[in-house]
Amino acid sequence: MASADLRQELDCSICLNIYTDPVTLRCGHNFCADCIDRVLDTQEGSGAYTCPECRAEYKKRPALIRNITLCNIVGSFLYIQPDQEETGIFCTYCVDSPVPAAKSCLHCEASLCDKHLRVHSKSAEHVLSDPTTTPGNRKCSVHRKILDFYCTDDSVCICAYCLIGEHRGHGVEMLDEASEKMKEKLRIVLHKLTTKREETEKRVQSLQERRRDNQENAAVVTEKVTALFRDIRRQLEDLEKRVLSEISRQEERFLLSVSDLIQQLEIKKDELSRKMRHIEELCNMSDPVTVLQEPDTCDLCDTEDNERHDNQVNSAGDLDAGLISGTLHTLSDIITGINTGIYVKEPADLLLDVNTAANNVHISGDMKTVSTSVNQNHPVTIERFQDKPLVLSTGSFSSGRYYWEVDVSKSVSWRVGMCYPSIARRGDQSLIGVNNKSWGLDRTGDKYSVIHNSRQIWLPDNIPCDRVRICLDYEAGQLSFYSLCDPIRHLHTFTATFTEPLHAALGVWKGCLMISGGVKTWEK
Repeated sequence: MASADLRQELDCSICLNIYTDPVTLRCGHNFCADCIDRVLDTQEGSGAYTCPECRAEYKKRPALIRNITLCNIVGSFLYIQPDQEETGIFCTYCVDSPVPAAKSCLHCEASLCDKHLRVHSKSAEHVLSDPTTTPGNRKCSVHRKILDFYCTDDSVCICAYCLIGEHRGHGVEMLDEASEKMKEKLRIVLHKLTTKREETEKRVQSLQERRRDNQENAAVVTEKVTALFRDIRRQLEDLEKRVLSEISRQEERFLLSVSDLIQQLEIKKDELSRKMRHIEELCNMSDPVTVLQEPDTCDLCDTEDNERHDNQVNSAGDLDAGLISGTLHTLSDIITGINTGIYVKEPADLLLDVNTAANNVHISGDMKTVSTSVNQNHPVTIERFQDKPLVLSTGSFSSGRYYWEVDVSKSVSWRVGMCYPSIARRGDQSLIGVNNKSWGLDRTGDKYSVIHNSRQIWLPDNIPCDRVRICLDYEAGQLSFYSLCDPIRHLHTFTATFTEPLHAALGVWKGCLMISGGVKTWEK
């Protein structure tokens, strides 16, 4: 109501709208600058000027003084009021042209503009509200009276007549009081939803970062593979050129040798033909003396020349078998290079496996932090630790030398290390170090120890330890623990023959542990 009264006080009496650039006459009344100018213009030549509000007379056209204070009040009022044009609710009584409604009367079930609002009844039963298209919803459906109360037993809004009727004896509150209680409950729900949304946003951001990392890694690997195959193609092209060139060279050498032999054999063939004709002539002679006096013709057909020619042809040979063998060896070297180039395993980011996490620990959205928690109500599976606050990493290590780090500054009771995937998931045998399948570094209060196969070795006191580094040399069978103080302090090295892939393992009994960074290659 106070807002409506203030609204009426800010209306110009000439245009009946809210002041625009208000000015003041000497009599104290205010008008829109354009409105009073038009009125004074009509009074020109009448001999006097009068105030439209109080009829005060002025012999000369009165000076218009801009009302700065009223101008500021109008600006502030317009700033805090809802835009009536945007509501789409218009005055019920302005039938000629739609005028935005300023208020709705719940009693009359009608909407009113500023003009009709000034002449509207001010009695108590005429309750005004912000413009609404359904003022009837604010009335009791039974008694058609304004809803003033809230029945807490039936959770419905009721009128005064309902109090002495069907809701007699029920718990009743004023609407405002019940509304505030409901708003308080809604604020609690809103806070919970906001928290969940923030957690969801963090999870989305984490997944987006992982997606970007994956895309970047894929781009790097793609570039490596592309470069590798480009080099392979170059090597194959070079090898093809060398082999084809060698084949051409051997072919040319063979052809030259064979051509020379063919020429020699053609000469030999002509000589043999000549001898054959001479022998035929001797065979046809009748004079025995001439035949017998001819030089010895039995040696004319020696086989040595033929053998020599055959040897020369064989020495020219076909394609060199050594060339083919060398080519195959070269291709084998290239294929070996392909295998080496493609199957190089890069260290990956170290993430915690939610499917192995016990119900009494919580894994963060980025899957790098484990903290103590109430029951998470995860489903029971063969992978999940049942009664110890433990979790394993998603990835495992079956070769190479790597290290990773854990921030332990927010816990005084923890155990970190590595284990086989075949470690037990229930009972004491599932603890890190209390079996022959795991190796761990333990802190309980101010005491530190390393443990494997239930054999515990206590470390010296006063170890500054906010961050731990775990180093693995799988082939050498060494697992080392370091405290990343200044300088770095070596705590212990286990020696073993690893027979299974190793997973990172974290256990926390108080506070939280956080994986710091990812997995890095360990150079001795």
